[in-house]
Amino acid sequence: MRFVRVIAGVLLLVVGIPALFAGGGLWLVTRHADPGGAFAARFETVRTPGHAVVVTDLDRLLRQEAPFARSAQTRLRVDARTPGGPAFVGLAPTAEVRGWLEAVPHATVRRVALARGPLPVRLDPAGPAADAPGVATADGPVTPLGRPFWVREGIGSLEWSADDLTGEPMSLVVMRPDGGADLALDLRAELRAGWTGPATWGLLAVGVLLVVGAALLLLRPVRPREVIFVVEPDQVPVLAGRLGVTSLSGLGPRQPDPTPPLPARQLAPVGSGAAEGSRPAIGATRAATLADLDEPARLPRPPEVTLSLAWPPAGPDEPTARPVAVPPGDGSAGAGSTG
Repeated sequence: MRFVRVIAGVLLLVVGIPALFAGGGLWLVTRHADPGGAFAARFETVRTPGHAVVVTDLDRLLRQEAPFARSAQTRLRVDARTPGGPAFVGLAPTAEVRGWLEAVPHATVRRVALARGPLPVRLDPAGPAADAPGVATADGPVTPLGRPFWVREGIGSLEWSADDLTGEPMSLVVMRPDGGADLALDLRAELRAGWTGPATWGLLAVGVLLVVGAALLLLRPVRPREVIFVVEPDQVPVLAGRLGVTSLSGLGPRQPDPTPPLPARQLAPVGSGAAEGSRPAIGATRAATLADLDEPARLPRPPEVTLSLAWPPAGPDEPTARPVAVPPGDGSAGAGSTG
């Protein structure tokens, strides 16, 4: 289980940390939106001697320069003005626009670079030269108003969604309403994405949950394992040999002795004289068994006593002393001897 927890924790970190970074990046980006949630950008002034500025394939340009503008719930808006007033902005199939402007001087957008400040626009000339003979005039066939091939059109601004660019390639055309040449355009784009807010908070929440879950899995304390061997009695020596122990009784943690041993007490000498050396107190160290004694103590044996209950006590057979004869004499002498 520990190995499984480590693998699961690493996987959660691999997913959670990028989610946190992505959510933090979106949060920083959303701070640059206006109160309505739209991101606006201004372009450099676009000038061309032709009659129109054309984005040949709008979806391909967005895919190269701003892929986030092609997602669902995203709407784009372009505001265009000329020195004489609002400009005409139209969206039509690429094939129709190419056939219509083939004989008219115009410019195509090669690249729109994302940068700080006004966005630079790179143009390529297309069609015949502006001073070539036979070029259509303003009241000729280049007038954009009333053309049947426009999918979306507007004066001054045009708004579309990513769904409008699906299917065949679409071209964005910006020109004067009367189709005049020598074009100077002030362009401004606005992006409104409805998915940025939910995606930001969703990524942050998912990233935090995954990182917290990974920390709980990786930092969880490891519980000690209890190993229980169930073997036949005759297999105990074999198991002990496999485990490298002399007996199975030595396995497992040893319980500490609840009562610590008492320190050895020693007798201190009494008196003014210095003792030659201290010796342990009587009974301070005690052998566990009689076999642990180096030399057993030998006590003096009591004298042998024969106990007899006969009365009178019988003594050793000794001869009785004979009476002493007293020599005859006077009474004084005898009295004096007697006394």
